[in-house]
Amino acid sequence: MTADAPAPTPAHTPARISPLADWAPRLPSGLTARELPYLTQLTLRVTPGSAAATAVEGYLGYTLPDACRAQLDTEVKALWLGPDEWLLVAPAGRAEELTAGLRAAIGEEFATVTDTSAQRTVLALAGPLLPEVLSQGCALDLASARADAGACHTTLLAQAGVTLVVREAGPRAVWLLVRSSFAGYLAAWLADACTEYAVEC
Repeated sequence: MTADAPAPTPAHTPARISPLADWAPRLPSGLTARELPYLTQLTLRVTPGSAAATAVEGYLGYTLPDACRAQLDTEVKALWLGPDEWLLVAPAGRAEELTAGLRAAIGEEFATVTDTSAQRTVLALAGPLLPEVLSQGCALDLASARADAGACHTTLLAQAGVTLVVREAGPRAVWLLVRSSFAGYLAAWLADACTEYAVEC
């Protein structure tokens, strides 16, 4: 007679806590800020114009954006990061599906798709004060063409590396993609940058 094997312990999904879960800044009326946590983020490396790029574009349903541009009009957005690198951003929970679909489309061609969802979080900022606030910590000239809708720049904001995506010209609305480990620092800087507008942030 043998002892019964113990019943298997059900698998538990670890709790996810966003980098800014407790962030609740008081901002001036001319600026709003919120975190968009847990978005699916896939890093795509592929040679532009290659068979693999054509396959990816067929799967996504649009042409990968050119330098310093972003495709924002679709559920799966594409942000240009470098000559052969894009970040695909989609709603939470899509990483496995999109990774499988992209790899199937690419087939034997050369390209890489990597799930980097945990690497960054996204801050959505908006309002007429936005250009003034950003100018306090960003050397990038956001006037004219650099601030039209769809512009996408990898730059420094308060010495933290960010990808800045202009959602509305001006810029009146942007996404800031920042590494999770720097999110708290950037949020604190943003609150401090508001103090001159006579609001306790």
